[in-house]
Amino acid sequence: MIRGRAMERTSVVLKRMLPRSLLGRSLLIIVTPLILLQVVSTWVFYDSHWETVTRRLSGSIAGDIAAVIKLMEAASGPEEYPRIFAIAEETMQLEMTLRPGRILRLNPLLMRETLVDRKLATALADIVQRPFLIDTRSLEKYIEIQVQLPDGVLHVVAPRRRLFSSTTYVFILWMVGTSLVLFAVATVFMRNQIRPLRRLARAVDDFGKGRETGDFRLEGATEVRRAAAAFNLMRYRVTRQIIQRTEMLAGVSHDLRTPLTRMKLLLAMLPESQEVADLKADVAEMEKMIGGYLAFARGEGTEQPVETDLTMLLKDVVGSALREGTATIDLHTEEDSMPVLLRPAAFKRCIGNLIANAQRYARTVSIRAGHRGEAIEITIDDDGPGIPPEQREEVFKPFHRIDRSRNPETGGIGLGLTIARDVIRSHGGDLVLTDSPSGGLRARLRLPI
Repeated sequence: MIRGRAMERTSVVLKRMLPRSLLGRSLLIIVTPLILLQVVSTWVFYDSHWETVTRRLSGSIAGDIAAVIKLMEAASGPEEYPRIFAIAEETMQLEMTLRPGRILRLNPLLMRETLVDRKLATALADIVQRPFLIDTRSLEKYIEIQVQLPDGVLHVVAPRRRLFSSTTYVFILWMVGTSLVLFAVATVFMRNQIRPLRRLARAVDDFGKGRETGDFRLEGATEVRRAAAAFNLMRYRVTRQIIQRTEMLAGVSHDLRTPLTRMKLLLAMLPESQEVADLKADVAEMEKMIGGYLAFARGEGTEQPVETDLTMLLKDVVGSALREGTATIDLHTEEDSMPVLLRPAAFKRCIGNLIANAQRYARTVSIRAGHRGEAIEITIDDDGPGIPPEQREEVFKPFHRIDRSRNPETGGIGLGLTIARDVIRSHGGDLVLTDSPSGGLRARLRLPI
């Protein structure tokens, strides 16, 4: 149980650390094996080649020092030491001096305890076999070595370059350089591969928001071309279906209006009676239903999105609603101007339906609009009877009415909320119903920018 939770938390942390974009993940897939390869190569290099080379270079210095000591022991006297030291400096690049009568005092703080220091210390212990002290801190470009001899301390100054191989720097530069080149090439290549996907995502998003997209150009990898071709075909089918639906229902509406007009004429010629009045009411209701259904079926028609000031649009809709209804309407927008790309006529119909629905059952209506992240949120609150939570999705179905919670004599054919959600969703947004702080119903619209 505890192990499972720990694994789950680890998985969540890893998901948060991983890049979210396809470009980032693709580069991670490419770079991760490259980094692992370099780590393995570096480990092999340091474990074998560099350590071996360092050991041999350290052994070379230790061997030179041991050879000089042997020459000093074979010399006839101290007067020959300067000649031996001169030969060592000329052929071995070692500066040597003898400090007679000195006693070596060991100081481990003078060593850095690096791999080079350890290898040099091991070589001196194995080859020279005398007490010694290595100072790698005092001088920047040199290493001081002091060896205890019977008649004093031999002071040796060796250049650091004798302990380092240039292959180390070449190897590191080669790894870093090739990695940067490969990373740059991979980045350029992956950008070119992902660019069609980004264009396709923008085209799908624009089409979902009801904007004109046109045919998407097929480019990129085979899978991207297939997705683009499928999107073009889907866009064509959806557009054709919408046009056919609109044309068919426009024709049906026209055909139905013709007999209704004849019925109205015949009823107008009949003497006034209760039955005639009832028939006239039925005909009027049928006309209203046909008009409402046609508005729902047409949706936004052929109207094209244009940049519209949402603040002014809301003020226009509220002004019209105040002239037609009796409820008080309070409008508040966070900005004086909110330019948005939308279909103004369709969006007016959407907001108008929601305000009319609130006016029909409430005395006060409150409208708020403002930016919320990458979208604009509009809330319409009323103090009416509200809608039970379990029925809030049902009211979006065409011709659905809640007679038990709303007054059936207030009018309406059950298409206002359906048309409103259809319009907002065609813009890429959504409409949901929740409880209002005023005690009634809240309609919250989210319109992506």
